[in-house]
Amino acid sequence: MPAPRSKSLLAWEPTPYLLVLVLLVLTGIVRPSSPAVLYWPFQVALVASLAWLVVVLVRSGRRRSNPDQWGNLATLDGLEIVDSPGREREVRTVVPVTDVHRHQAAIDLARIHGGPDQHAVLVPRASRWLSKRYRVGVQLVGGDRPRHAGFLSDAAAEPWTERLDALGLRGAYVRVPARISGQGRPYTVDLDTSGLPEALTPATD
Repeated sequence: MPAPRSKSLLAWEPTPYLLVLVLLVLTGIVRPSSPAVLYWPFQVALVASLAWLVVVLVRSGRRRSNPDQWGNLATLDGLEIVDSPGREREVRTVVPVTDVHRHQAAIDLARIHGGPDQHAVLVPRASRWLSKRYRVGVQLVGGDRPRHAGFLSDAAAEPWTERLDALGLRGAYVRVPARISGQGRPYTVDLDTSGLPEALTPATD
């Protein structure tokens, strides 16, 4: 099955709050004096929606997945890590990480704890909060814990999305060499993806 490119409507974070807003509007319109054919189906839909909303909120409060619903890693413990080998500088494929301007503090901490040359884990089905679009997240793993640095661009991720997603479904993630450039903010992050064909092909055969 192809890797999904966006979240379903039920998995989208604003959906429960939009549902509450719609219900509030409708309760001001549909009253006991409304026709029975309108009033009673609305009451059934109201009860069902409230029950679903309670279930969603309870589950989100208990959820402690790794990676979480946005693709952020809390730890590498318990995950299968597939290493993508680096290449000599003359033949390596370097890919810049996008959206790094939103994660400068995290990148700064990763550089302090892990140095400018470290590794990053690629996490499929990652996203920004409130965004429906799935992307491949980049988690720097130098130092004491993973830190979100941004995403692969759509063009850079496209050749690998399906295979990264297949690995992610079984709890396996690819780790690639990474370099943080800059002596201070704003930092940039580049990944060496030249070893991805070697890392992914045997892992998915």
